[in-house]
Amino acid sequence: MRTLLLLAALAAAAPAPVTAEMVVATRTIRGQTILGPEDVTLAEGTMAGALTDPFDAIGQEARVNLYAGRPIMAGDIGAPAIVERNQIVTIFYRNGAVNIAADGRAMERAGVGDPVRVMNLASRTTVTGFVAPNGTVTVGASARP
Repeated sequence: MRTLLLLAALAAAAPAPVTAEMVVATRTIRGQTILGPEDVTLAEGTMAGALTDPFDAIGQEARVNLYAGRPIMAGDIGAPAIVERNQIVTIFYRNGAVNIAADGRAMERAGVGDPVRVMNLASRTTVTGFVAPNGTVTVGASARP
């Protein structure tokens, strides 16, 4: 009898199951596509790393193919690319009072704030920098935006 009363008390005290929502793709979306409001929706469920707010995905670029009904992970999307592979960009090296500019060729696509490898056209040296909002690449000690 005590066991029955204890179980009844525990059942009454137990919280209701928690439901959560995650952002999923409404259709199959190819990589390099900018996501719009019609491309994402909320679905019941939880998954570690999945987005929970559709506004976090809208306006972002798919970095990989996204499949209908599957959760969109934070690493699956990013800022839209403003630097394309093989594009000629200006490389800025800034360190204190020293400022150097050179022409370079982007080795990959990247968005604002993303790291990108760039080959200096004069020296043929490959360096890694970060894309600025104006499309230039900043390298050196103060490179991170």
